Amino acid sequence: MTETVGAVRGLSREGIARRLARDLQDGYVVNLGVGIPLLVPRFIPPDAEVILHAENGVLGLGPAPPPGREDPDLTDAGKQPATLTSGAAIVDSAMSFAIVRGGHLDVTVLGALQVSAEGDLANWYVPGRNPAVGGAMDLVAGAREVWAVMEHVDRSGRPKLVGQCTFPVTGRRVVTRVYTDLAVFHLVNGELRLKECAPGVAPAAIRARTAARYVEDLSWT
Repeated sequence: MTETVGAVRGLSREGIARRLARDLQDGYVVNLGVGIPLLVPRFIPPDAEVILHAENGVLGLGPAPPPGREDPDLTDAGKQPATLTSGAAIVDSAMSFAIVRGGHLDVTVLGALQVSAEGDLANWYVPGRNPAVGGAMDLVAGAREVWAVMEHVDRSGRPKLVGQCTFPVTGRRVVTRVYTDLAVFHLVNGELRLKECAPGVAPAAIRARTAARYVEDLSWT
């Protein structure tokens, strides 16, 4: 049974994106989904060579442009104004998804509605609302790693890290990391491990707000 718990102060959505951006390694090719993932480009260090992919046909995505410098013909996967990095390429949808399905992505970063203890991801449909699967099923099957980003609990205070997903599943046992406003988790050999608490957040607060089983492994920095 999922319980509702009270609020605790954690990272903002920008803070989650900033924390995740620290872990993107030089040379990675990374797909960014809509929502929190699209905040990541602004926090990638300028000396890091990370190639960002958007499934609408951009390889070499940059951060949002300054106000007044938007190009209506250049957007990210969330239809928001974007920029290009030096050497970027614009491709059609078939080529974009060939990149995805061909296993050329090191990481895909996706928002999540639920992540299970075994790394199942649900991120495309809330019952009673319009489904919006997009390219998520291709992305979780084609990328070498899947990093899920989300608030730790939903608007009603219910945990989003769960024992089993109750929403329709995007992919089973595909998530390799989870970044929330309260913590960072890794999936290691099918086991969810708490690797890091957000500043000012105690492990007990995370335990109270997590329905999935996990082990504490806070030695990672």
